[in-house]
Amino acid sequence: MKRRLILTEDGSSSIYIEEMNEHYHSTHGAIQEANHVFIFNGLKRIKKNNVNIFELGFGTGLNAFLTLIHSSDKMISYDAIEAFPVENELLQNLNYVKEIGGEFDSYFQKIHSAKWEIPTEISRFFELHKIQSKIQNYNIKANHYDVIYFDAFGPRAQSEMWNKVILQKMHDALVSGGELITYCAQGQFKRDLKSLGFEVIALPGPPGKREMTVAIKK
Repeated sequence: MKRRLILTEDGSSSIYIEEMNEHYHSTHGAIQEANHVFIFNGLKRIKKNNVNIFELGFGTGLNAFLTLIHSSDKMISYDAIEAFPVENELLQNLNYVKEIGGEFDSYFQKIHSAKWEIPTEISRFFELHKIQSKIQNYNIKANHYDVIYFDAFGPRAQSEMWNKVILQKMHDALVSGGELITYCAQGQFKRDLKSLGFEVIALPGPPGKREMTVAIKK
C-alpha cells in the first residue's frame, strides 16, 4: 500500500493512497473536518464526565489528538483500531502540531510512541489503547462505549466496512443512548442503521459535504 503526504485546503496534512484513490481526510481540510465531525458533533455532545470512546480507523491519530486536546473537562478512555498502521516516517512529517499549537507536541508524540495492544496513559485525563487488527477479527466490548468515531474509508473504497454485520457490532458495543458519529451520509448506510434500531440524525457536514450522520442507540 503506497501512501504519500498531501496538504489539504485548510493547510493541514493528510495521506493519499494511490491504489485506492482515497484520502484519509477531506481534501477541504483535515483538521477542519475532524473538528467538525468528531469533536463538535461527537465528543461535545456527550455530557458524561467519564467517557469511553471507540475509534474505527485510527489512521494518522488526528481524531485521538484532537479529542485529547478537547477533553480536559472529562476522563477519556480511548480505544482505537487500525489494521494497517501508518509508517512512523509519515507520522513525523504530519503538520498537526504546527497547525494546532506547539504546546501540544508532547501529547502528539506520546500518542504515536504508545505501544500497540497496551493501554497507555497519555495525560492524567486520557488513556489510549491502540489495537492492530481488522474489525472483522476483533471481539469488541459489548454495551461499553459512549461514542464511536466511525472513520473508515468511504463505502466506494471499503464497502466491507459499511455492511450490516459491522454496523451490528457497533450497535452492540454502544451503551443505551450511545452515539455513532461519522462523516458519511450515504442513503443505504442510513437505512441500514435504522434497520438495526438506531435513531439516525442528519447534521450539516463539514466544508465540502452537505451532511454528516449521528446514529443513537435506542
